[in-house]
Amino acid sequence: MENKAATAQPKGLYWLFFAEMWERFCYYGMRGLLILYLTKTLMKTDDESFAVYGAYTALVYAVTVLGGKIADQILGYRIAIIFGGILMAIGEFLILGGDEFWLVLGMATIISGNGYFKANISSIVGKLYHDGDSRRDSGFTIFYIGVNLGAFLATTVVAEVGSRYGYDKGFMLAGIGMVIGSIVFVFGQKHYQGEGLPPDRTKLFKPVFGPLNLLHLTILGTLCAIPVFYLLLNNSSFVGYLLLATAAYVIFTLISAGIKSGPVLRDRMTVLILLILFNIVFWACFEQAGSSLTLFADRNVDRHFMGFEIGAATTQFFNPLYILIFGTIFSVMWIKLSKIGKNPSIPMKFGLGIVQLGLGYLIVQIGAQFVSADYQVPLFTLGALYMLHTTGELFISPIGLSMVTKLAPKHMTGTVMGAWFLSIAGANYVAAILAKLTGSSEGGAEPATAADSFALYVDTYTQMGLITVGIGVLLMVISKPLNKLMHGVV
Repeated sequence: MENKAATAQPKGLYWLFFAEMWERFCYYGMRGLLILYLTKTLMKTDDESFAVYGAYTALVYAVTVLGGKIADQILGYRIAIIFGGILMAIGEFLILGGDEFWLVLGMATIISGNGYFKANISSIVGKLYHDGDSRRDSGFTIFYIGVNLGAFLATTVVAEVGSRYGYDKGFMLAGIGMVIGSIVFVFGQKHYQGEGLPPDRTKLFKPVFGPLNLLHLTILGTLCAIPVFYLLLNNSSFVGYLLLATAAYVIFTLISAGIKSGPVLRDRMTVLILLILFNIVFWACFEQAGSSLTLFADRNVDRHFMGFEIGAATTQFFNPLYILIFGTIFSVMWIKLSKIGKNPSIPMKFGLGIVQLGLGYLIVQIGAQFVSADYQVPLFTLGALYMLHTTGELFISPIGLSMVTKLAPKHMTGTVMGAWFLSIAGANYVAAILAKLTGSSEGGAEPATAADSFALYVDTYTQMGLITVGIGVLLMVISKPLNKLMHGVV
């Protein structure tokens, strides 16, 4: 009995699991349809669509830096998550207006909400475990299964409903999912072990500007930020400059905190920053899924399966499906390897994950050997590509989330978690630039023929694969000295 109690996961993990599952149902449902909605309904060129898609997905993650800091210092994680969930649901329903104005306004509102939701729910998961708790990596992997269960439902149910019955129906389902996720989080609060409460409840609710308290002012400030995000989405080039400025601020904050706290934390912050840079490499290539890989599926993949043709957006289901298959296996594997002292270091896991990502893109060369007369590769091409991307992801994403909660000073957990998601924001922006390599026609329009697009996709993905494998091998080579700088964090 004692051993079972020591290995059982906290009850709060499962409430957070389902809350995050529905939030990801919302996010991936909308994201899965976005590139097709832009190109097929709003009739934007490939390059225009990639720019909007890249700016949106970048901002969704970038604002977690601010959302994490506000939660750390003002709101607490619980209030931030509930407020964020409400905003995300409203954003999905705004998209139902049916034109470009309502789409961009809805995306701007979702961005504001996600900034409060995404980083902070992961922070609560980390706080359910004491320092040195061997269950932490396993717990984050279980949590990550929830992320991908939501993504799987989004890329099957939402994507197919949107493709067959209208994109507005898909966006509506996504919004309903976010409402459910917020309700689940609220009802699970008694299981969060007292974590996530406001750092100073008295200060939060004390009037500071007439009858308005800090909570009121934070809500008003967030609502005022929505028009700013609207303008950024319509002027996507400015997003890159914003990301660079934010990255400079975050790096300065992490280094300053490390220097002030002594050599151990300084070294840990150094490793964290380096792994964040490698994380950008991984996600810049991985996040082709919702953009160029979806258009590749639309134009050059035979999507018939057992007599049924699935939608191009639905091909994104491979990734979350594989997470559901392999997630539990990896969760158990890390614990077993830890017990026998064979668990790879965090830097080594990152290197192995990046190598697998690169090998996934090289699968396109194999699929090209079976191309049909109309330049379509078999569906197994995407199936095998996404399988390697998924196993690579399991070496990086849940491990990265766990790493942040281990390396971050207690008072900076939300801020450092925001820095982690900022790296994914930067990766999404870079991903949009990489996606443009698959567009050849003037103005970024769809390539003129299936033969043109096929040749371009194969060439681009092959180069991407070779370069990524090389970067992963480099990280594996330098993993030992990086591991020493972590001073016992495993």
